[in-house]
Amino acid sequence: MNYEESLIVKTAWYYYIENMTQQKISDKLGISRMKVIKLLDKARQNGVIQFKISQERSHHLQAEQKLIKKWNLKDAFVVPSSPDDSCANDNVAKAAAMYINDRITENTYINIGYGDTLSRVLNQLATVAETPLSAVSLTGGVSYYLPNTFSSVFNTKLYLYPAPLIVSTKELCSQLSHEPSIQEISRMVNLASMTVISIGGINEDATIIKNGIFTKNDFLYLSMQGAVGDLLSHFIDKDGNPVETDIEERLLSTPLSTLRALPNVIGVAAGSSKVKAIRASLKGGYLNTLITDEETALSLLNEDPG
Repeated sequence: MNYEESLIVKTAWYYYIENMTQQKISDKLGISRMKVIKLLDKARQNGVIQFKISQERSHHLQAEQKLIKKWNLKDAFVVPSSPDDSCANDNVAKAAAMYINDRITENTYINIGYGDTLSRVLNQLATVAETPLSAVSLTGGVSYYLPNTFSSVFNTKLYLYPAPLIVSTKELCSQLSHEPSIQEISRMVNLASMTVISIGGINEDATIIKNGIFTKNDFLYLSMQGAVGDLLSHFIDKDGNPVETDIEERLLSTPLSTLRALPNVIGVAAGSSKVKAIRASLKGGYLNTLITDEETALSLLNEDPG
């Protein structure tokens, strides 16, 4: 083994095995950082370092690529499945926070929807983000967007709809939607670099039932109308088409037409109770990226039962 070969092996060992930074390797070996980069590149080219994706992660990668191809997505991220849906929500929320954190720059603005999963995403993201983040709400309901804790590590500025999610009459909804403070938030929605939403299913433990926004009778009525789930509290049928109800007329939420036109919409959802709703969202063309778990991904890749 000649000098350069020995140096390549040493550099690769320090970097991949001992997790030393390129600068520390430079200092230790007495060579420039640029030389370290070139040696690491040669280690990959010459087969000194060989990468092997684990079998488990290989399955996830295959599922991601199939989702991207089937639903014409920009990207997909699949995490391991959990035994119950509550843990699934937490797992995909953490994955979404990491995914978003890798793609934000200083003073990034992101749109964020309403829901238990997104509350977890926002709280996780606000504590891990190294740069200040600004979040713009996509719906009314101020309390739904507030952090779980007002600790100093919540590194996010919130721009919220100063209104409830649902009001008593369509006339009041129309009046509020024309208020300058609400229109200002609506304009900001179109300027954000990415949009993060969850997808709700028609099931009794849905967040909007737990929070008292809708009742079980409301859900029964919506199911009879063909609804399989909701985006931003707008209900959609199995093909992703809006379900027109009187509830829609009283809703202060970003329209589905606006959501579909946004350039970088990330859907975060998992669980057997949400498969129909996620599939409908994909059919409707509302998502550019999907973050979910393996079990949900496999269900989505199966033939649509109709």
